[in-house]
Amino acid sequence: MPEGYCFKCKVKKEIANGVEETMKNGRKAIKGTCPTCGKVIFKFLAGKAVASTTPAVPESPTPPTNPIQPFGTI
Repeated sequence: MPEGYCFKCKVKKEIANGVEETMKNGRKAIKGTCPTCGKVIFKFLAGKAVASTTPAVPESPTPPTNPIQPFGTI
């Protein structure tokens, strides 16, 4: 497991229960806990996350609807 800096213990420690995450902007990070105090340790990883190579399935086209109602029909 990678090491991260614990701000409570003020020392670098190995991240326990680390889970790799992808952030909204596409960066990879690992999030886990400090084995001593139990606080969250968060560390950015090098590079951006690779986009999935599976093609998106296009939705079937829906027929257009007429939003304008003729006069007198409500």
